[in-house]
Amino acid sequence: QVQLVESGGGLVQAGGSLRLSCAASGRTFSRYAMGWFRQAPGKEREFVAAISRAGGNTNYVDSVKGRFTIARDNDKNTAYLQMNSLKPEDTAVYYCAAALSAPALRVVVRGDEYDYWGQGTQVTVSS
Repeated sequence: QVQLVESGGGLVQAGGSLRLSCAASGRTFSRYAMGWFRQAPGKEREFVAAISRAGGNTNYVDSVKGRFTIARDNDKNTAYLQMNSLKPEDTAVYYCAAALSAPALRVVVRGDEYDYWGQGTQVTVSS
């Protein structure tokens, strides 16, 4: 079992920045591909970013490319999502997720391929 705990959400003005953290329990964090998803009110959950097990490969949804950066620190069992130039349309609950069975270099973009999810952290961007 892996427990994921997100933090770092909050209220920010458009153009501002936030860094989300996802702390994972256990000692096998480096075996998990990690991802960030978000869900806005009345909308489906959306893939945001993903990173491979060693951190060498990443993928982003087009709407956040150039603004968001996903990273991980396997020594600290933590994944991050640095969000810059935030827009009101980025407002959502952000979830981190872990996929156990992914090959080492693969990034996982489908939500149904993830095995564990955090409880979510609210990000609100005011205009």
